[in-house]
Amino acid sequence: MEDKELINLWKAYDKKLEENLSLNKKNAEDITKLKVQSFLSSMKPLKVFTILVGIVWVAFIDGVIFVAYQAGGIFLLISALIQVILTKVAIGIYVYQLILINNVDINDSVLATQGKIARLKSTTIWIARLLFLQIPVWNTFYWTEGLWANANIWVYLIQIPLTAAFTYLAIWLFINISYENRNKKWFQWIFNGKEWTPVIKSMEMLQQIETYKN
Repeated sequence: MEDKELINLWKAYDKKLEENLSLNKKNAEDITKLKVQSFLSSMKPLKVFTILVGIVWVAFIDGVIFVAYQAGGIFLLISALIQVILTKVAIGIYVYQLILINNVDINDSVLATQGKIARLKSTTIWIARLLFLQIPVWNTFYWTEGLWANANIWVYLIQIPLTAAFTYLAIWLFINISYENRNKKWFQWIFNGKEWTPVIKSMEMLQQIETYKN
């Protein structure tokens, strides 16, 4: 066999090898995207359930607001308004997340899918921030003008420090809940389960695709 024939055979083999590698990469990418879709789809039932429960809760609180307004219960009115506004915003974010999840497509580029998952990650963090801002109102909704008009020293010693502690906790969580703190134990305790784990696993799998390509 002449050298030229050997070279041609080598080139043909090399070409075939490259085609197989390219096909394997494409198959690996498609399989990974299917897994990502599966992870994200696993989040949908909980989000739909949360939205439905949230709508029922909002309807109830709207009724409380109406009663509190008619009765002149200023503390209950303000507490309920804060709670219902934050809940409505959270429901809106959940609906947006469902739209994002439904729009994840295996035919999307890795970059496009990463962008959608990044928005899922950031909005999940924002939902937690907003909902934790509700903490103080759970200690103020039952206040009445009569409570403070006839309050003894024990009311002041208990209610004011307790409300201050709840407010501090709410503000601290709002500031510190961030992706940079994801490895801290308190963060992992809050973000553990269907709301967070599928997002992180999807991010890791897409990163593997980028690594494999490189």
